[in-house]
This record gives sequence, structure tokens and C-alpha cells, in this order.
Amino acid sequence: MARANNKLTDRQCRTAKVPTGKRQVKLPDGGGLTLLIKSDGARQWQLRYRRPSGRETTMGLGIYPDVTLSKARERRDEARGLLADGIDPIEHRKTQRQAAASADASSFEAVAREWWATVHNHAVIESHAARNLRRLEQYAFPTLGRRPAGEIEPPEVLQTLRRIEQQGTVETAHRVKTLIGQVCRYAIATGRGSRDPTADLKGMLRSPTTRHLPAVTDPKELGELLRAIDGYRGQPTTRAALQLAPILFCRPGELRAARWETFDLDAATWDFQPTKGGDPLLTPLPDQAVSILRELEPITGRGPYVFPSGRTAERPISENTLTAALRRMDYGGRMVAHGFRAAARTILVERLGWSAEIVEMQLGHRVRDTHGRAYNRTQWIEKRAAMLQEWAAYLDSLRGDRVVTPIYGARR
Repeated sequence: MARANNKLTDRQCRTAKVPTGKRQVKLPDGGGLTLLIKSDGARQWQLRYRRPSGRETTMGLGIYPDVTLSKARERRDEARGLLADGIDPIEHRKTQRQAAASADASSFEAVAREWWATVHNHAVIESHAARNLRRLEQYAFPTLGRRPAGEIEPPEVLQTLRRIEQQGTVETAHRVKTLIGQVCRYAIATGRGSRDPTADLKGMLRSPTTRHLPAVTDPKELGELLRAIDGYRGQPTTRAALQLAPILFCRPGELRAARWETFDLDAATWDFQPTKGGDPLLTPLPDQAVSILRELEPITGRGPYVFPSGRTAERPISENTLTAALRRMDYGGRMVAHGFRAAARTILVERLGWSAEIVEMQLGHRVRDTHGRAYNRTQWIEKRAAMLQEWAAYLDSLRGDRVVTPIYGARR
């Protein structure tokens, strides 16, 4: 555009006022560009032009002084260039905004948050889902968040994981790799991706150091622990959770987040979602577990959680409550809440003769038959009920320092 068309100066743009009695005034700069000044002092750039269809229209170019005089002229000239090519500047801007919105919706962060809200948050318990979202926010989004999920390449993911690995948290790196893979597979399923880049990273990270959580697996020592739990003088809800933990040997997070609505005490069942995903697990409750829950129901039954936090009934006890209680009972370093699972797995198979498949199913692990088919949530319900009832009776015998001899021998 010729310089003669640039009529305004920056001083005029700053100081011009609306004459008394008028609501607004327009200062032309040339080429269809004007500065609209309103009586309240607001200043807006406008471009008047004739659309390819022949109809005149006005296009906003921004607010002064956020958009300077020189920037407004650049935008005018860009619009005039589009018109010279037969392109309507307003329609062009709409197309660009739509493309940007589509790109945002296809970014790794957008896809990840959608996957978390629609899939992951319903597949695992609340605390586990929240922990994985924090992992994505802390480790994946800073480097991959703005990238289109369908364009992320294996080297980019590896670079992200290497940063975590270099911090000494190798296990976290593996967990983040798994989460990235789940997000990318969701992107494929929703039409925003074509491949999972983590599939090419097998063996690229160091193996995490295997850490065995402390667990009491000797029957005599376990009996001593059970008696200590019965004599625990802390919160009644904590004692009840500690009493149920060895009987049901579920994951600590599953127990602490248990909701009353998932229990049917008349039918003696607990229908819950394992934290590791998969199908919900229908668990038969032995008489001892039902008794503990019925004693607890008048205390916490009015709220959603079986074991509510001491601060609010709207949240469960913290993930450290049970292990902290074990430490107060002088079992720190010898037993953690997760250790009851190891104790049950060891004793039920090695001493009481129950088949590993039945025990594994009750542990919430995926169990498959010889054809690779996964057993469903109610499989072996009668056998698991018998096993849990015998296990609860066995624990009662340990409290009395009297070990029960298995009745049925090995189960198949």
C-alpha cells in the first residue's frame, strides 16, 4: 500500500477525542483502515472492504494501543493481499481459528486429559487416577503437551523419559511410559493418532530395582501381629481397617477407599473396582468380615466411605494411615499394609494348599485359562467364598496361637 495512504500519526491515535455531543468518531488512515474512538475512550481498529461477493463489510483488527498503528497497517495490508487473491479475510480468519482449535483438541495434553476423564478415572480408584494425572502433569505435559498426539515420535518420548530416569526415579519413568502409551492408543481409537510411539522403546530404560515390601509371613509372628491389631488404641476406624486387611488381603488403596454402597452385608459380598484396572471384583465376605463391618456401620455408615478421614467424611483415610499405625505398634520395617497380601498369598498356597489361580484371582490379578481367556469377575465365587472363610478361621486360630491344619488339602 502506498505511503500516501498512511495518514495517521501515533500521537493522533493517542490524543484524539470524541467531540462533545457525539458518541464516537472515526480517524481514517487510508486503504480502508480507520481508528474508531468511542466517547468512553475505547479505541478500536477497523478495516472497511468489499468482499469477493461484492458486499461491503467491516473487519475488526484489534484494540489500540495493544495493536499499534504499525501493526494495524500490517494487518490491513495482509487483508488486502488476501482480497487480491480472491480470499475473504474474515472467512480466512475463521478457518485459521478452527484449525487452531482442532490442533488444540488433538494435542497430547488435550487427548490425555480426555482419556483420563472418560476412561482412566472410571477404571481405577480415585487416588490412583489422581496420582497418574499428577505424573502426566509433572513429567509428560511440559515436553509433549502441545505436540499433536498423532505426530509424537519415539525419540521425543525417550527424551522425556530419560529426564525422569536421570533424576533417579527409574520406576516413575516406566510408569510415565505406560501412561503415554495409553494416551497414544486412545488417540488412535478416537481418530487423532496412528501409532503408539512407546512400542518402539522396549529395553530403552533401565530396569527398576525390585523392592520387596516388608511382610510378616510366618504364622506365629502373624498371630502376634493380629493380637497387636486387636489391642490397637487408635481410631476405631483404623483398627477396623487393620482387622479387615489380613482377612480380605486387597490392596490398601482399595480398602481405604471402600464405599458403603459397594457392600451388601446381607448377601455378604463386596463389589469393587481393583486399582490395577480390569473388571470389578466380586468378593465374598467371610463371617468375621461381616461382623467387623456391622460394628463399624453405626459409626461411619452415614457417609460414603467405610473408613472416612478424621477431618471430613467426604474423603477416605490417607494412604499412609494403616502403615503409620503399624509403625506405632513397633512393626515399622517389618510390615506394611500391602504386606498382608504377601502373607495371604504365601500361607494360602504353601500351608493351606489352595490353588494359586484362586488366590491370584482374589488378589485382583488377571487369571487366564489354558486358552488365554481371562476369567470374569464372578468366576470361582463359591471356591473363593470357601477359601476366605477358611482363611478367616485360620487367622482366628493364629490369634489364639493355635495353627489350624488344612481340611481339604490342595484345591484345583
